[in-house]
Amino acid sequence: MADELDLLRAADPAPADGPHFGDGPLDHTAERHLNRLLHDTHPGRRTWARPRLLWALAAAAVVTATTLTVLLGGPSGAPAVAAPRPLTVHAHSTAVPLAQVARLAAVAATDGSPALRRGTHVQSWSLAMSDDSPPVTLPEERVVRWRADGTHTEVVVATDPDHAGRPVLTDAGRVEDGHVLSRRTFPPMWGDAPPLSTPPHDPAKLRAYLTDLIHGDTLTTPELLDATVELLDNWTLGARESAALADLLADAKGLRPVGQVTDRLGRTGQAYVLDEGNGGRRMLILDPATGAVLGLETTFSRDDPEYGVHAGDVMEYRAWLR
Repeated sequence: MADELDLLRAADPAPADGPHFGDGPLDHTAERHLNRLLHDTHPGRRTWARPRLLWALAAAAVVTATTLTVLLGGPSGAPAVAAPRPLTVHAHSTAVPLAQVARLAAVAATDGSPALRRGTHVQSWSLAMSDDSPPVTLPEERVVRWRADGTHTEVVVATDPDHAGRPVLTDAGRVEDGHVLSRRTFPPMWGDAPPLSTPPHDPAKLRAYLTDLIHGDTLTTPELLDATVELLDNWTLGARESAALADLLADAKGLRPVGQVTDRLGRTGQAYVLDEGNGGRRMLILDPATGAVLGLETTFSRDDPEYGVHAGDVMEYRAWLR
């Protein structure tokens, strides 16, 4: 298993899974979770019929919403590893305005390198909750590669970089670190609509692309963050695309700079926080020199005793790699 994990981490990701629009087909991970919910054969696990919680992410967050409905009951619900702590801002660090990051990103993108790539490499931590056991965190790593003939492969591995070598909890139980959860090859897929179509590197055109991506009429700041997740789950942005996205983020309302953080993969970035006012708080982490999005953390901003969560608990964290 260790060999496969090493191969996965060394892989060159090359847009990821099929379109996952709110009124279209689910993406592959969401489809897998849905099948498990509808055809559950694990007697110790129960499903959660509670409506979507107050922080309600937009349609682009289908994977997160589906994962949160998974319940792990009984003795098997004990977490194999501790839930991640929320990221903390470095004391006395300087908060860099988004407008400054956008300017630096535009300079860094002058030579167009690195280039845009189809596919993604993402490490995620998602919270699952139960009414009879403490919340647990499900970590996994996903790599998607596309080929010139329009086919693509997806490999999903259970692994937590914070606890290398320790058992990892999945929605089907504990597995060893590096366990391959799924390995799939998909037939040719082509399309002229997002996310299959190539994202532009002009800010105005990228705004239209992201609006279309989430099937919206406008692009509020929460919707922009949702669309960013969807974009990065399908494409590895190049320098010019990252600069265009940084330009959009600089114009977004409500994102406030809070200072420097070290993300869960050990990378240093600048953090920008959005308080959504409905029980959720999101922290976006950017590379200040290039504008590249390193990660996005969603935390609870208030307690929910019914499900055993507290203000500051991490609901989801996604880290994107090149």
